[in-house]
Amino acid sequence: MLILRCPAQLQLLEETLRKSLPTTLPVLGTVMTVARGNPASHEVLVDSWPHFGIVLTRLRPEDHQDPRDYYANQLSVFYRDKGALQALLQGTEAVTRERAFQIIGMQDGLDEAVQEVASARGMKVE
Repeated sequence: MLILRCPAQLQLLEETLRKSLPTTLPVLGTVMTVARGNPASHEVLVDSWPHFGIVLTRLRPEDHQDPRDYYANQLSVFYRDKGALQALLQGTEAVTRERAFQIIGMQDGLDEAVQEVASARGMKVE
């Protein structure tokens, strides 16, 4: 996953996400916050740039205090295909098993994809 820090990249991503409202709303809000100074210490990750399949926003890992606090470890996600979401959940450092987390997204199929990956890993999902 690539972390976007460049203001021009964040602006282009913001414009792209606006075209897919309302499903991009959770991610778009964080992208806008990061692009405008990032007072909440979030980061924006994409699987590739500029043609991304998934966007993930999260609190910077160094700002996590408690690995069991899934409120602090909130992830917002927007994906263009379900396979990109499953790949993110199954095998990247962006989402680790060492921390409790919650995923926020507004797309059909998000819950099912999370359930499938969790079931395959023998994990509990609430």
